[in-house]
Amino acid sequence: MLTGTSLAAIRLLVFLSQCDPKTPISPRKVAEAIDESPTYLAKVANILTKAGILRSHRGVTGGMTLALDPADVTLLEVYEACQGKFLGDFCQEVPHDFPVCAFHHAMKELHVAVSRVLARWTLEHLRQKPFSAEAVDSIIPCRLAVIRNAQTAMSEKE
Repeated sequence: MLTGTSLAAIRLLVFLSQCDPKTPISPRKVAEAIDESPTYLAKVANILTKAGILRSHRGVTGGMTLALDPADVTLLEVYEACQGKFLGDFCQEVPHDFPVCAFHHAMKELHVAVSRVLARWTLEHLRQKPFSAEAVDSIIPCRLAVIRNAQTAMSEKE
């Protein structure tokens, strides 16, 4: 359901949400920290900047920062910035009481449920608990675990 672009965007945003919001961080440093291609991450950052989720800062001390408070950025907004409007695999214009097949109704219900979940979860929720306990990683790999490694690497450099 989430593309690689959306997952990279989420990792980027969670990482930035844990940094000083006033200090721009270069895309190259973020890419290195979250183990992503710098070129690819620059494209993802551009998408998020156009969507108003990231702010780009130019110059020698330039980089990127969050444009919004993490509590104001939903996963639905990130999804739609990266993948376009969230649509189901059915005709959206059919009234609920129209005599369509049961599959159509099931897919519409699924679409509504997923939309609500993505709209309810914010970047702040992910920032508060960005990854599983290390003991769990060997059992259930966490897609955000690279952030733990990034935090460790950043603190070692300080």
